[in-house]
Parts: sequence; C-alpha cells; structure tokens
Amino acid sequence: MTHRTTIERKSERELVVTRIFNGPPRLVFEAWTTPALMTQWWAPKSSGVPLLSCEMDVRVGGQYRLAFGHDAASSFAFFGKYLEVDPPSRLVWTNDESEDAAVTTVTFEERDGQTLLVLHELYPSKAALDEAMVGMEDGMPEQFEQLDALLATLGASA
Repeated sequence: MTHRTTIERKSERELVVTRIFNGPPRLVFEAWTTPALMTQWWAPKSSGVPLLSCEMDVRVGGQYRLAFGHDAASSFAFFGKYLEVDPPSRLVWTNDESEDAAVTTVTFEERDGQTLLVLHELYPSKAALDEAMVGMEDGMPEQFEQLDALLATLGASA
C-alpha cells in the first residue's frame, strides 16, 4: 500500500508535511536517527546528488551534519543541533546552514501498526519559506517513498 505525501503551507512562515508510513513509530524514528539508515533514503535518487556522509549525535544539544555531492570539493551540507529528542515520538532540530533556515519538528504517531508522520518547519520569513519550497514538492515525496521502501526491508528483518 502506498501513501500520499501532503505538503501544506500553513502560514507565511510555516510548512507542514504529512505522510502515513507502513511501520511502527519505533522503526520510523530509527530510520530518522540512525546514520546508516538515513543514508539509504534521505537524498532523492532522481536528484543525482548522493548523501556523502551523515553524522548524527541524536540527543538534546547533539549535532548533525548531512553532506551531499559527488566529492568533498563539490559538496554542500545541512547541519544543526537537536533541541528535543523524545523516542519514538518526537524530534526537534535547528537548521543552521543559513540565516534563513527553519526549525524542524517531526512527530511520529501510532496508527494501527502504521505511523502518521508530521513534519513542521518554521522559517524566519516568508522569503525563506518561498526559497525552501523550490523543489520540495518533488523531492520530499520521493524521499518518503524511499523511506517506505526501506521500512519494508526493516519490517521484514525485525
């Protein structure tokens, strides 16, 4: 069964993405907090830009860094720190790669053996959200399809 990713702009500065995943919250949370799993689904394959490295210290005050590109010379990174970590139901982190970056909150809610994931981003301005929206409507659904495929393999081995 496939599920639809919904991307909604809730205000000039807020974005909410929702999706049901075929797996319990503990597995979905694990896929968001384990570097070896994150590297398997986070970068949309169609972008042609692989995730080169994934460093995550998933604890309050811990930091993360996701580097993308084909080699170190041409790479770019997303990085920040975790503000809240409540396994397996909630993660909150900063996105510190630019002054216009958002604070991201992701919740994982049990729904009859599946997980309702709600990703909320709060941007500092309308312009910052406008810029973030470029490519998101294609990229995020693809990422989440990749995550669903990974969860199918994790469920089979759990």
